[in-house]
Order: sequence, then structure tokens, then C-alpha cells
Amino acid sequence: MITPLMPVYARIPVAFERGEGMYLYDTNGKKYLDFYSGIGVMCLGHSHPTLVKALQDQAAKLWHTANTYEIPHGARLAERLCAASFADTVFFTNSGAESIECAIKMVRKYHYDKGNKGKYRLVTMSNAFHGRTLAGIAAAGQEKLTKGFEPLPDGFDVVPFGDIEAVKAAISDETGGIMVEPVQGEGGIRPLSNEQMQALRDICDENGLLLVLDEIQCGMGRTGKLFAHEWSGVKPDIVTAAKGIGGGFPLGACLATEEAASGMVVGTHGSTYGGNPLGMAVGNAVLDEMLKPEFLPRVAEMGDLLQARLGALQQRHGDFIKEVRGVGLMAGIRMPDVPTRGAVVDMIERGMCPAVAGDMVMRMLPPLIINEDHIDEAMELLDSAMNDWRDKGVPA
Repeated sequence: MITPLMPVYARIPVAFERGEGMYLYDTNGKKYLDFYSGIGVMCLGHSHPTLVKALQDQAAKLWHTANTYEIPHGARLAERLCAASFADTVFFTNSGAESIECAIKMVRKYHYDKGNKGKYRLVTMSNAFHGRTLAGIAAAGQEKLTKGFEPLPDGFDVVPFGDIEAVKAAISDETGGIMVEPVQGEGGIRPLSNEQMQALRDICDENGLLLVLDEIQCGMGRTGKLFAHEWSGVKPDIVTAAKGIGGGFPLGACLATEEAASGMVVGTHGSTYGGNPLGMAVGNAVLDEMLKPEFLPRVAEMGDLLQARLGALQQRHGDFIKEVRGVGLMAGIRMPDVPTRGAVVDMIERGMCPAVAGDMVMRMLPPLIINEDHIDEAMELLDSAMNDWRDKGVPA
């Protein structure tokens, strides 16, 4: 018999009641070091006073109006994001998947308006994750996402991750753009190199294509820059954002240059809830913290420290950890001989919350407010667990 709550999640049997900073507390009062942040969402940790105040203040005034009226907080947030990034314009959504849909439509409309109606396809990369809509799973092309949902929307050519020659070979007269994650999250914490990012930009320039970067997981400070592509110096045409942009409030965005968004005029796109006063108030509060001069450099510093400590952990436990991956506070350890879900469940029981990612990777996306003591605590818990796995056997 089906449960009232649709059973589409393999839920771990723990229920959290409250959060504070870097920590979660379950219904029994047990404390957990949060190294997942609700899939990279809680960028400022739990119950951050700036975000709580912004939400409470706005909730007491106005929750929602239609986008047929002016929403001043939205205009301000868009202006601030543009000033801090490559973008000239922003469309606000409720989620990352909706931001991807906006980006796909933008690519198609751009070429349509240029008189190239047949240029609608996007080249994407294997093991990507672009959300759970039909277009999103078609773009990723992974069987675990697409099985049972065919026929899928047409328009996506999936090539091996990081294979620049395969990207070039996939381009046809119907190609309108390239869409990739600068750092794959669900695919196993796999970054593209600066050289690969530049090569993708060059390919787009040479062929009149738009470069779409999915920064839903790797953006909004996660790597120590506001957006991960900034490390490469590459300027994209479109970027999708979500997760950390709302610090826990459902919020996403599709950022674009004026040229890329030239076809997005009145009536071409919209959203009932996207950009509403509550989301915009919280989004501005997130930027209030994230754009402080010391914030992102501190994230980069802590990211370097986390990567170094994980490298040292690998030196001690090379029988388990075959590879350390990531950029900044987007980290993963690949353990091909350890059941990933079993390892994650065991860590949660020990009081630390990492997550599963593809390619047998334990994924770590801690809040960006992390400090050295939190990293030390995480390493002690991981070190103890791996000593036990060696003595007692790996968790099933």
C-alpha cells in the first residue's frame, strides 16, 4: 500500500527538529555536524539571525503579489546580482529546475530571433544533473533519471564529461549552445579545469553558440567565488543559480547577458511565485552577508583547509579513500570499496551529516560559515569511523 507521502525518497530514519549554525538537532535532542546543508542550500547555516529577521519582517508586511506589479526587493536583488557578476539581467524562479527551463528557452528564443529556427540543440556532459523536469533529465541523459519517462524531449546531445574533442564532434547545424556544470555535484564532485572551461568558451565563440553554466550547486560562494566559473576567467552567456541563493528559502535565478536574453520580452516567460516579496527579502539578506569583503575570501580559506585535511585523511586511510575531489567547500572522497550509502548512514549515526554522490563518492557541502574547529571535528569523526571500518568491516 502506498504511503500518504509519495515514496520517492530513500529516507534515512532521522528527523531533525531544529538547527543552529553548523549543527542540526533531532527530535531526541541529539546534535549533528551538518556537512550537507540541505543539498548545499543552507549557505549561512541554520537560523542565521540576518535571514530570520528579513523573513519575519517581510512576512509581517506582504507575502505575495503577482509579477504584474512592481516588486522593489526583486529589482534591488537583480541589480545587486548583476553588479557582482557577468550578468545584465536576471529572471527569478522558485528552484534550480525552473532556472534550467528558463535557460533552455532562452537559448532557443535567441537563435529563433536571429533567424536560425533550427538551432535548438544543447551539448551536455555525462553524469550531469540539471533537475527533475523532463527537459532536465533529458539534458543529463542518465538512465537512472530517464528510465520510465520516455519519450523524452528532443534537443540534447550528451558527450563524455570533460571531453572537449567530443564536444566539438557533437556540434551540428542544429546546435544552439553548450550547457555544463563547472563542478558536477550529483555526478561525484568533478570540476572542469580552467583550460576546459576556456575551450568551451572558445568553441561557443567560434560557432555562434551560447555557453550555459549550471551553477545551481557550485555557485553562490560554494567554491570561494560568487560563481565557480570566475576561477577560470571565462564569461558565460547564461548562468543558472539556486540552492544557496535563498539560504534555505525556495529561490532560484537565471542570469544572462543582454545579448543572450534579447529574445526574452513580455509574454515569453513567467512564474507565479518566482520573485515574490518573501523570496526577494531573504535573497537580499543572503547577499548582505555574502558580499561583505571578508566573506568569500574566508570561504576560500576554509575550502583550502578542508581539501588539505581530506588529503591528509587519505594518507592515513588510503585503503578506503582513493581520491579527494572538489573545489572550496564542495568536496568529495571517492571510496570504491565502501558502500556509499552505508558509509553515509554510519557517519550520521556518529553525529555528522555528509551525503551520497555518484561514482561512489561521499559528498560534503558544509555551510559556508564553517571554521577550523568544525573541520577538525569532521576529520576526527571520519578518522574514527574508518578505523572502525578497518577493524569491524565496512558498513553495508
